[in-house]
Amino acid sequence: MSDRVAVMLAGGKGTRLLPYTTAVPKPLVVIGEYPIAEILIRQLKNDGFTDIYLAVNHQAELIRDYFGDGRKYGIKIRYFFEKTPLGTMGPLSAMREDLPDRFLVMNGDVLTDLSFSKFLTQHNANQALLTISGKQRDEIIDYGVLHVDKSSRLIGFEEKPVLSHTVSMGVYGLCKKTIDYIPKDVYFGFDRLVKLLIDHQEPVEVIIYDGYWNDIGRPADYKQAIQDFKSIKGRLLL
Repeated sequence: MSDRVAVMLAGGKGTRLLPYTTAVPKPLVVIGEYPIAEILIRQLKNDGFTDIYLAVNHQAELIRDYFGDGRKYGIKIRYFFEKTPLGTMGPLSAMREDLPDRFLVMNGDVLTDLSFSKFLTQHNANQALLTISGKQRDEIIDYGVLHVDKSSRLIGFEEKPVLSHTVSMGVYGLCKKTIDYIPKDVYFGFDRLVKLLIDHQEPVEVIIYDGYWNDIGRPADYKQAIQDFKSIKGRLLL
């Protein structure tokens, strides 16, 4: 079995991206001249991946009809059809026997110039059951923030402070052992997996990425991605 296998999660309804997802599933929403999932598939092919598992549910036939078996991209695409929505990590339990010891998992609506091959290599080199690709994000609070003690006395004040967070990019490295924590045939999200691994003191690593990333979850994000694609297309589609 190839050691360059990716699972792409493409089963969501994309309700946050309405009205753009009224007629098509989110993986087929177009950026530039390509659906977002096609951009990812082409990136994976360019990065040396040989196999992609597409986890699909909502409008699954449209997705399969568009991408087929992957032959036109030079990569093998297989489908896992969710009878009911299983969340971000739920589909992995049913795929277990077909997956290598270490593999990539990614959301099907991510626009990034991250090297998926390099990220998986970094995951393979560590001892973590889960490796998360993280991004630093600054959030401006549009208010004056009051710091108050237990007696309601003001002890500090900040005018529109900037809060820095490390957020998940929706790209993960996993091991087969990680799937032991994922129950079969039930909705199971990334948040529940992370909590279980932390509770069991299993190793989870975060690799901070300082390049381009956009999670296309809302109309504003989608519009920004369309604008950004014009300048980063050459980095994504070699």
